[in-house]
Amino acid sequence: MFSSTRMNGNPCSLLYGPLEELQELAFIERPIRRSLKTAEEIDQLTVDEDLNDIERAVYLLSVGQEVQRVSVISNLPSLVRQNPAETFRRVVPKVRVTCPVCLTQDVLNGAGAEIQLAAAASFLTILQDDIILIHTHTFSILKTVLLHLNHRDTVVSNAWLETLLSAINALPKETIKQEVLNPLLYQSQLSHSLLGRLATCRILGKVACKLDTHLVKKELLPLARSLCQDVELEVRACMCRQLESFARATGVEHTRNELLPELVELARDEEISVRLAAFDTIINLMEMIDGDDRLHVVVPMVMSVCEVSSQADEAVVASLSFQFGKVCSGLAGSLLDEEKGRLLQRFKVLCVAGLQIEGNQADFNEAMLIRCNCCYNLPAMMVFADPAHFLSELYPSFSSLCCDPQVSVRRSAAASFHQVVKLLSSNVHLVHKELLALLQDEALEVLDALMNHLEETLEAVLSRAENLVLDNKFPELLSALLQAELKVGGSLRWRLHEKLLQHYSCLARLLPGEVLVQHFSPRIFTILTTNKVLPVQREAARTFCTFLRYNRNHEQRQEMMERLIQELAQGRSYWNRLRFLDVCEMASEIFSRKYFNKYFLITALELVQDPVANVRYKLCQLLPRLRSSLRLPADKQLLQQLNFCVQKILGREKDKDVVATIRKTVLELDKMDLAEPYVVSLQFNKRQERDLLDQKKEKEENLLLEMEQLERQQTEGKLNSEKHMERKRRDSKTSLLAVKSMSVSSSGATLSSSGKEMRKAKLSRSRSLSSQPTKSKPTNADRPVKVKDFSSMSGPGRSPMSMTKDEPLRTAHFSTTTQSTSSMPVLIRSNTTSLLERTSILDHGASSLDHRDHRTTTLDHRICKMEHRNNMKEQITGTMDQRDLRTATIDKRDQRTSTLDQRDHRTSTLDQHSKTRERGCAIKDNQSRKLSINRKSNSFSVQSGRD
Repeated sequence: MFSSTRMNGNPCSLLYGPLEELQELAFIERPIRRSLKTAEEIDQLTVDEDLNDIERAVYLLSVGQEVQRVSVISNLPSLVRQNPAETFRRVVPKVRVTCPVCLTQDVLNGAGAEIQLAAAASFLTILQDDIILIHTHTFSILKTVLLHLNHRDTVVSNAWLETLLSAINALPKETIKQEVLNPLLYQSQLSHSLLGRLATCRILGKVACKLDTHLVKKELLPLARSLCQDVELEVRACMCRQLESFARATGVEHTRNELLPELVELARDEEISVRLAAFDTIINLMEMIDGDDRLHVVVPMVMSVCEVSSQADEAVVASLSFQFGKVCSGLAGSLLDEEKGRLLQRFKVLCVAGLQIEGNQADFNEAMLIRCNCCYNLPAMMVFADPAHFLSELYPSFSSLCCDPQVSVRRSAAASFHQVVKLLSSNVHLVHKELLALLQDEALEVLDALMNHLEETLEAVLSRAENLVLDNKFPELLSALLQAELKVGGSLRWRLHEKLLQHYSCLARLLPGEVLVQHFSPRIFTILTTNKVLPVQREAARTFCTFLRYNRNHEQRQEMMERLIQELAQGRSYWNRLRFLDVCEMASEIFSRKYFNKYFLITALELVQDPVANVRYKLCQLLPRLRSSLRLPADKQLLQQLNFCVQKILGREKDKDVVATIRKTVLELDKMDLAEPYVVSLQFNKRQERDLLDQKKEKEENLLLEMEQLERQQTEGKLNSEKHMERKRRDSKTSLLAVKSMSVSSSGATLSSSGKEMRKAKLSRSRSLSSQPTKSKPTNADRPVKVKDFSSMSGPGRSPMSMTKDEPLRTAHFSTTTQSTSSMPVLIRSNTTSLLERTSILDHGASSLDHRDHRTTTLDHRICKMEHRNNMKEQITGTMDQRDLRTATIDKRDQRTSTLDQRDHRTSTLDQHSKTRERGCAIKDNQSRKLSINRKSNSFSVQSGRD
């Protein structure tokens, strides 16, 4: 347990540690200087407290130290806001040149760079913020700026130059001519300094846009041409970039005749910086150059630059890569297909610049800048190449840029991703893999750039969400969004986390409510309850309220509200109860007053009894917002509860901070009048604006409720229609079976009746033939008349039963007579043949009846087919009419009436069939009766003949 040195008992080793600690303690106990200033210095820095701001500023500028002077000059814009007249009368003269009689010089004369920069920044702030009317104080500011414009320090000179350029925008034309242009004529001479000539170039470019065209052509353009021929390349390059302002001031014709030749000459300069300046200026003036000049001047220059840039300096390539999209867009109508292909090929090369070649750090940075510029120009190149050809032309380059090894390149690709998605429109699925890669990027800078336009990107991607749900890409996108939030939430960049939650609120409009409740709402609620950064918590509360507002499912909304109340408002931790008040504050901005008063107000007022003073303190701060959501007389009861809550806090509160806050709140509540309009017109207008906004929110909420009810009714209508169609199918099947059974039974009955009649006819024939003698001997030939009479009396409707009754008479008669006539057998044969003919007629009638029955069965079958077709048509119309509930109910009534009509039609057809069958049976019965009557008459005639 002990070290070897202690075991040996060495005193030096034992004392080594304590001696070192004693030395550290001795260093800590050294005397420390309590103050950085002595008493005399403090007396010098002390200012009388009775002085006002203007007097204090004048005193410090006069006798103060440099630190105090810098402070006064930096605070000059606030002094101008408070009292501009006194400031320009007393303070500004101390800053600029004083009267020559005075011995004290001005503050800026001989002052250091810190005071000069502070003065330039203060004057620039005064000019940019429009604090004063520049016309009334032109002399005070402009003289000071022009005096220090040629400062020997480059940084100070540039600061005053920026102030002058900003002042030119507000100066009148006459002042510019007198105070600014006249000194320029002298500064532009070659004998003047380089900084002076550079300042002249910039001032000329700024002034050209302010003056008349005639003055610019007559006085400024010759000076600009002389500066374009300056011996210093910096001056030529600077003036070349200012020629764009001259071109826009003079017009198209003058640009073509005067400025374009000058730019072409500068594009051939020996210095590369001048050539780059000329190239950039020509590209910026592309819209002012006509088609012929584009074809003969610009296109050859661009193609030569593209060919030379592959072997030239990296600066040329960087400039070309930055202007590439503008060049291609401007020359799209003047290029041949071959030239377009060469430009696209050159852009593809620029997209992978520096990835295959290893070089020094400078070349590496230039190559990285080139690829970043390619990301910037990629949307313009998509328009140039046509978005329909994106997959074949630009997708490999875009994919390589999104997966570039450098973070800055991927960040640039993420910044322009929303434009690429918009141009792809329906083909957005092509870049789905790249979107997932950017969302899952390890560098948070890439995700930060993607968050700036995340809402536009997701709107373009999720516009086809109905199709994405069926794909595997939709769950991948949801998982990537959740993983991005977890990655940002686990980092220390809480501002990025706040931005991400702010943009995730757009998912409430883009995703179904089930997806939000299942994936995003639990995570947002977890952030709301566990995150310790207050801005992140507030943004999570806003996002959760947005999810709640746009959810169209009543059960899900109720579940989310119950979770808010149970885990936040009624939570055990006071931290959660404070978060509920934050949620109430956000809900009052997102929801309408009606919804907020119904679901949030009462629960918030119940926190007046909270045991933690911090919760009651925050509730007191929230009371004016809660009361502003009430309107009389509709919210009279809620107002009484709020007043009771205030009285309870005033009567029972013991915490001094809560008491002080509730007193201030009571004063604010007393100023609010709910019954009468505001007296002040501005406040009244603001209230009207708030009321209109609240009405709009309430209409949107009512519309969401109507959409929810309509969706429910549609789902119920679908279920009911499916059930109705199943019932219809069953009824149609049963009706078909019933019709078939009825047709089969009717045909069987007709067949059985016809079979019985056939049997009876055959039996009568056999009996009539059996009653005839085998041998006939005709002896008496005197009876043909009687035979003829007999044959004439025989009718067609004789029945077989009458023949059976006459059999014994016939046998007795033929046995007793010795001479039988030869016509008797003929009589029997003719009678038999007539019977056979009649029976055949009956058989033919029966067959015709059978044929009719067959026709009726075929007609019934056809009717069933027609009914089935009608049912199918009704199904189609039913599915089409499910979109509208009212039309669906009307169709249901029509279907019911149609089914009743069909049933009536079926009953009518069955009645007709039954009637036709009864008629057929009646006809058969009549024929059989007639046949029996004829037979009886024949038998009676035979018997009478015998008698």
